[in-house]
Amino acid sequence: MERRVADHWIKRFLADQGLPESFRATLDNICEPLAARAARLRQTRRKTVLMGLCGAQGSGKTTIATATVRMLEDRGLSAVAISLDDFYLPRSARERLGREVHPLLAVRGPPGTHDVAMAGAALDQLRSRGRIALPAFDKAADDRKPRAAWRTVATPVDVVIFEGWCVGARAQGAAALSQPVNALEADEDPDGSWRAYVNAQLDGPYQTLFDRLQELVLLQAPSFEATLEWRLEQERKLIAREGRGMTDAEVARFVAHYERLTRWILTEMAERANLVFPLAADRTPLAGRL
Repeated sequence: MERRVADHWIKRFLADQGLPESFRATLDNICEPLAARAARLRQTRRKTVLMGLCGAQGSGKTTIATATVRMLEDRGLSAVAISLDDFYLPRSARERLGREVHPLLAVRGPPGTHDVAMAGAALDQLRSRGRIALPAFDKAADDRKPRAAWRTVATPVDVVIFEGWCVGARAQGAAALSQPVNALEADEDPDGSWRAYVNAQLDGPYQTLFDRLQELVLLQAPSFEATLEWRLEQERKLIAREGRGMTDAEVARFVAHYERLTRWILTEMAERANLVFPLAADRTPLAGRL
């Protein structure tokens, strides 16, 4: 694609998404390499490419996945981005887990709070002929959207980008669970039963789900602390758009549920992901491993 056409496309995308000009660096240095790699894989394998995109909260996964899909479509390929977040269990189901297993499971986020079977079925259908209605989750309401609000996609598609904060993550060793990583674990999971349950879920049904992925891409945050700032920014934008959301204190508590696995992913996944894109504190891409 000629640079003049690329500039026109980029300007339109930035305007459509309400993004600053500085996001051009992400389009050039993350989205374009992702699209090029997915297109090559599709051409070589002649079947749907399932690409996992892992990144901490607020790292820009959804926007990056959206832009990459647009670039793939510009190449004449059919592509769809789906989020692990849209497969959260409904609030009533999580509340039941909170009563029956552990109170912390009522909070969406960690493994054990998603409908993994639904997510697996969706990935399978996206590779098969037909149509699929993809679920959607309302984060402001903390519940799944009604089916009438789900989007319908004709299948199969050439490329699927499956994004999520723990997509492709592996379980920790049992010894790593013995010490709490923050006050939330120390005060509300003193016996370690919640983190053991989460780890077992990650080691079981979530691995079965992630085994479907042919490629794993990591957006590598500079630290867990940076992700808290990103998540605060994300929630403030949600409030501005929806008129409702969490306070800063509520966000800090919410992110504490993610801390253990976020720290683990940042140290463990970089060695085995197919692509790694390190991010600066302002989320701009640094030199990555392609």
